[in-house]
Amino acid sequence: MKKIISILSILFLAIVISSCGPSAVVVRERPPVPVYVRPVPPRANYVWIEPGYIKSGRSYVYRQGYWAPPRKSRVYRQGYWENTRRGYVWVPGRW
Repeated sequence: MKKIISILSILFLAIVISSCGPSAVVVRERPPVPVYVRPVPPRANYVWIEPGYIKSGRSYVYRQGYWAPPRKSRVYRQGYWENTRRGYVWVPGRW
């Protein structure tokens, strides 16, 4: 009985761990880029974060661009669409 409980516990743990990891959302076609007007920066040294996409379930939701304060000794890399065998995946921007 203890052996069955330990096997079931391990199986349950494996299922939980495998379902918790980040999963990529794949789309067949890249969404069209909306037309937007970049606002005036709030301060002279702010960095423009280009519009991008956020995962929402099994698709992406458009996120407006915004100005962000610079980070010391860091450069912002814009997000981009990566073409994979299954379709396109959004790779978010990062510092």
